[in-house]
Amino acid sequence: MHDLFDYIYDILEQTHINPKGDLIGFSRNGLEIYGYKLGEGTTRISLIAGNHADEPVGPLLLKKLVNFLTALPDHHFLLKEFSWYIIPHNNPDGEKINQAWYTYEDEKTDLYKYLKFVQRELPGDDIEFGFPIKGEFESLRPENKNAYQFWKSAKQPFDLHVSLHGMKAAYGTWFLIDEDWIDRTKQLQKQCAAKTQEFGYQLFDLNRFGEKGFKRISEGFCTRPSGKYMREHFNYLNDVETANKFHASSMESIRSLGGDCLTLVTEMPLFLYPHKERKLTWPDAHISRYSNLFSKWQLQVQTNQISSEDLTLEMEKHTISAMPWQHQMQLQWQLICSGLECIMRR
Repeated sequence: MHDLFDYIYDILEQTHINPKGDLIGFSRNGLEIYGYKLGEGTTRISLIAGNHADEPVGPLLLKKLVNFLTALPDHHFLLKEFSWYIIPHNNPDGEKINQAWYTYEDEKTDLYKYLKFVQRELPGDDIEFGFPIKGEFESLRPENKNAYQFWKSAKQPFDLHVSLHGMKAAYGTWFLIDEDWIDRTKQLQKQCAAKTQEFGYQLFDLNRFGEKGFKRISEGFCTRPSGKYMREHFNYLNDVETANKFHASSMESIRSLGGDCLTLVTEMPLFLYPHKERKLTWPDAHISRYSNLFSKWQLQVQTNQISSEDLTLEMEKHTISAMPWQHQMQLQWQLICSGLECIMRR
């Protein structure tokens, strides 16, 4: 087995200007969405990013990856062993709006601009939870329908699906794993934990005790959420209206096409706050403290009560820093590589 992670150094050198892929459809506002079918291997991989509009690092990695794979010779291991189905950004409408606070040339996120301009879709408009399952759910948006048809064009079940996501702020990195694959991903967990620690970061440890599908596996690892568990959560709260806004996640949708696809989610924080040893409870007081702090700052920024310079001082006071995008991409790639190794060992 090749050391797959080492390809990251060539991937990161790529620009983000992609060759034309397949036009798989249009966004709700009429923007083009491209998918890329690369390689001819019997192991089929789906990678998607941008389902949440305010998470730009995953799309950047996939834009770079497409360029890298496109430039490889046809006989290269990555193209002979695998067939890649990649949607670098499934939400060009959200991308266009949120580029008020970032560009793909950024090395890290500017908190002031982020809090000033960030926008994210609410339930009922959330692409990640708007995918179809035949006979159960229709597509919520055209972006969901486009991706689903793109996957169906493979005509065979997928072996691996990774949806690249991020978080506004946490004290470390978080990896979400398909519940059906917990016992088969021990090595994956070791590899991702080791790479996180090698880069000098903490693993984000959270126990929501199954709420919305989040079940703690180990430090830094949790089961991925699903539309099913989202609906159960809101129905339990007698909020049927909100429950009905959740269709299937991309992970559930692609598994519905057959096979035993390993589905994974990356959650890399744009901003890091200090780690604190504590008993894992939910709600988590330590996490809530920083969530409330960011909410206060956002209100101050949007009402012009705080300047960029003063916000920087506040960040320093609370020991908050922006996580470099390069490190986020490296750890996202590690999860993809570990997922590939996991399915190859079957």
